[in-house]
Amino acid sequence: MNGGDTMLATDCAGLRLRNPVMLAAGTAGTLDEMGDVLDLTRVGAVVTKSITPLPREGNATWRILESKAGMLNAIGLANVGLDEFEAHIAPRIAGVPTAVVVSVAGFSVEDYVRVAGTVGEVEAVAAVEVNVSCPNVRHGTEFGSDPRLLRELVGAVRGALPRTRLFVKLSPVAIGTPHGIADLARAAIEAGAQPGGPNGRPGADALTIANTVPAMAIDVATRRPRLANATGGLSGPAVHPIAVKLVYDAYRLVCRGTGTPIIGCGGVQTWEDAAELILAGASAVQMGTALFADPRSPLRVARGLERWVRRQGAGSVGELVGGVAVG
Repeated sequence: MNGGDTMLATDCAGLRLRNPVMLAAGTAGTLDEMGDVLDLTRVGAVVTKSITPLPREGNATWRILESKAGMLNAIGLANVGLDEFEAHIAPRIAGVPTAVVVSVAGFSVEDYVRVAGTVGEVEAVAAVEVNVSCPNVRHGTEFGSDPRLLRELVGAVRGALPRTRLFVKLSPVAIGTPHGIADLARAAIEAGAQPGGPNGRPGADALTIANTVPAMAIDVATRRPRLANATGGLSGPAVHPIAVKLVYDAYRLVCRGTGTPIIGCGGVQTWEDAAELILAGASAVQMGTALFADPRSPLRVARGLERWVRRQGAGSVGELVGGVAVG
């Protein structure tokens, strides 16, 4: 490693990243497609598309729309499915020149366990990231919106991943729900009756905070929703302050005490955005929507973070995690 690499090197639940900048699930292709336009040796990790048991074509168009200060999407978990992933994608993971985190999704506990268990058998997989924003068909709600359901899901997935790091990607807490981000973080971390992961935690080894915010757009001429699915998720700069607050609350109320790393996700376009999430409590950050505007933006963010760490007089970016001065 050179000096910059050493300064930005980040530990995320025992996973050593060369820098804290990760490419978020669903925005960088199924595996390494971004390598055509971005040197993957210069990012910390890439997260795959969310893999489900069966292939999914996803929702009809329009399923991605520009929004003021962001993007609306309702992709519908389009992906190749587990069998195709296992046969043709998984064998290529070892050749990707950065850490690979595989995102998994489903519509029941059994779906998640099946996909995660299969993915966890691939030696080159650095971690499994569980996308808990999918609806639970038995209860009609997202797993990630109810601590009891989340605990059940994460506990079951943890049992299927005895040797693989488990990251849990939490949903932003919707207005009107009785549960805060601290409740969800605690449920994800404490899930499972017995310690089962490589870091000895009974549940999540790290948390990704957060996913898109539920949103909608309407064509005022036709009076119809602009997305074919009617509603979708908002990402990009508009949600960044929300992500900062969620990371801050989860770190201060739960993760600092448990020693659980947070991966901040939401509207990171510049190094300043990434630095905010780090100061709020994130050990790493993910970039997604920014890749659609400029696929090389993660390189600028990493360079900016390196200069920022030096100006702050810190020996490494890890010294600045949770370093916001409050009060």
